[in-house]
Amino acid sequence: MKPLYQKLVVKVGTNVLSQDSGLLDIAVMERLVADIAMLKSSGVQVVLVSSGAVGSGRAVVKLPEKTPTITARQVLAAVGQVRLMNTYSELFDKHGLQCAQVLVTKEDFRDRRHYLNMQNCLEGLLTQGIVPIVNENDVVSVTELMFTDNDELSGLLSSMIQAQALVILTNVDGVFDGNPKDATSKLISTIDTKKLNLEGFIAPEKSSFGRGGMLTKAGIAHKLAMVGITVRIANGKTPHILQEISNGNTVGTTFLPQKSASGIKRWVAHAEGYEKGTVFINDGAVKALVSSEKAVSVLPVGITRIEGDFDKGDIVRIVAENGSTSGASLGYGMAQYNSARAREILGKSNQKPLIHYDYLFLKP
Repeated sequence: MKPLYQKLVVKVGTNVLSQDSGLLDIAVMERLVADIAMLKSSGVQVVLVSSGAVGSGRAVVKLPEKTPTITARQVLAAVGQVRLMNTYSELFDKHGLQCAQVLVTKEDFRDRRHYLNMQNCLEGLLTQGIVPIVNENDVVSVTELMFTDNDELSGLLSSMIQAQALVILTNVDGVFDGNPKDATSKLISTIDTKKLNLEGFIAPEKSSFGRGGMLTKAGIAHKLAMVGITVRIANGKTPHILQEISNGNTVGTTFLPQKSASGIKRWVAHAEGYEKGTVFINDGAVKALVSSEKAVSVLPVGITRIEGDFDKGDIVRIVAENGSTSGASLGYGMAQYNSARAREILGKSNQKPLIHYDYLFLKP
């Protein structure tokens, strides 16, 4: 049977990889690696986003209670990442496969050149048949430099390599219509993100070892679905869950993809927090953007003011200046010229768009 997806990002959470004690669950890791080996033997390219470094370090390093939180995280990650990768290397070696460690920070996604360099590295590893294992570099990523969690990172990577699907493996069976611990709650097998308000019934609880929660996962899934990437959320503790998903079986929760977007537009879609400046647009421009069924760009004539300095190719945030949506963040785009030029032609008609539609992502 031909696998459902040919290029896949698999994100596995700390609670899947860890036992209750915090020690690595080797049996789960063995099954995960075996599934990835199976996929690769069928011609599937797989990028693995793996949490577990801090949890792995916590299991062997006992820090004094007064150790500062940031320092503790750095120490645990530095020790735990070695143990985590050694385990993966040994497990993949049993299947005749090589894996590679790729540690990233949020800064790597902020700059387009860095972004393309990382994309080139990952594509090179995949071409050579090597399994990239990606994790946030918790040793240097602190406070504002951190991803929300590895769910956010996996979403960015899925867009970067133009994956067909992202599989998020967690410790529950998927998204439920109530608290998963409640026997009356039912699993939602398919979600059309155009129609469903997830915040109404997903509790914003976080993992006991990790930083993520189901609401975060659903938010990432929503964003990816909008740019054409299927997202599957399933229980990573279930034996051979990746095989089930690859075979097209109905397991977990599937977020249905919408029309596929270009690589640049996918990058822009994940630009929140990476912008170099902000452009404020008038009510007429707001209405044109949010209500028009045709492609609309951000023109200087509709811009009222600009905050920050940016160059051509940088990400800028688009905010409503006035009207009923005053102060609302509408989306993000890639600037087609720098902020100095934009200020020169502010409010003028018959000018080149500051943000062309092809490089514009509007928030849902």
